[in-house]
Amino acid sequence: MQTSWTRSLFRVTRAVAVVSALLALAVPAQAGTGSWTVDPAHTKVNFSVNHFMTPVTGSFEDFDIDLAYDAERPERSTVKARIKTASVDTGNTKRDDHLRSADWFEAEKYPYITFESTAVRAQGNRLVAFGTLTIKGEAKKVELPITLLGTAAIPGEMQAMLGGTKEVASFQAKTSLVRGDYAVGVGSWASNMVVGSDVGIEILLEAHRK
Repeated sequence: MQTSWTRSLFRVTRAVAVVSALLALAVPAQAGTGSWTVDPAHTKVNFSVNHFMTPVTGSFEDFDIDLAYDAERPERSTVKARIKTASVDTGNTKRDDHLRSADWFEAEKYPYITFESTAVRAQGNRLVAFGTLTIKGEAKKVELPITLLGTAAIPGEMQAMLGGTKEVASFQAKTSLVRGDYAVGVGSWASNMVVGSDVGIEILLEAHRK
């Protein structure tokens, strides 16, 4: 059970970091200025960690993102993300309950994983969000690379059906974290030998502009 929970924890941590990054970069330079809103129904915060040699995946299902993006001046963009640790989901109830326990995320004591950007910069065809990721009270500086998957203008006849949305932008963020840096799942043979120390994170984000 510790191995499964450990994997979940790692994935959650990375997922949170990635979600924050995607949120920060939610609007590409080509997309134009305006108010963008993250669509939670089409946004996923995923993570993956090895159990021995086998990748185990999971996600966080409950998160809030406050995004301000300036397409012409991306350095003026800001992003804040808050992910509910208890919403970790690996498809296994016992593992998820263990991940929420003091052995891993201590969800009752540390109910949220947070990210707050300090700077956003364009690097080639990608954006990078620089900021602070906090998990279990451990705050670390992180860099979150984000790739723009594309933007699309919504035809006038479809805008009402989509709640007035005029433009859609999609992003993908990938990064990795060392769970031990945030005191997640440390201190036992199972957590250090059975579950990998590196956690991969992938964030798939969709944002709408009206």
